[in-house]
Amino acid sequence: MGKLYTQLNDELAHFIQQQKIFFVGTAAEDGRVNVSPKGLDTLSVVTKDRVVWLNLTGSSNETAAHLRENDRITLMFCAFEGDPLILRLYGRAQVFHPRDAEWDSLVTLFPALPGARQIIDMSIDLVQTSCGFGVPFFDFKADREQLEEWAGKKGPEGIRKYWEEKNQISLDGRPTGIIAE
Repeated sequence: MGKLYTQLNDELAHFIQQQKIFFVGTAAEDGRVNVSPKGLDTLSVVTKDRVVWLNLTGSSNETAAHLRENDRITLMFCAFEGDPLILRLYGRAQVFHPRDAEWDSLVTLFPALPGARQIIDMSIDLVQTSCGFGVPFFDFKADREQLEEWAGKKGPEGIRKYWEEKNQISLDGRPTGIIAE
């Protein structure tokens, strides 16, 4: 059954690297709680107590807005094949944009993907496993191509305009920091 750890071990880090999808949970001090699915090759285990992921442009920007106000974050991974397992990482995170000095060293951890808007850098303070017995089996067919195609067609200027129009404010009216203030 479930176990608690202060950091990832090699087996759990390997499990993370094999996953095709993970879920991100954040919340501001009040307002809506956000849970977002993430995919593609956008997550990297840096150390046993640190993961980073490349946040791609989407229809909203809740994670970045919440982390500006409240740096608590949870990531969840589920085994959809093989042995059952749910893995949660709890911790604190910070957001880096392409304009930030940290961006250049962190972005090298990922393949070049159009529409990259932030890198989320998470320090893990608790790792929890649970059984996953109720999680169904799913077969992975392929990554969807639409997001990369859409961002590629927009190009850098089109993406920046999209950020200005759609990604500056959260659902609860909080600033995301996507455009330099």
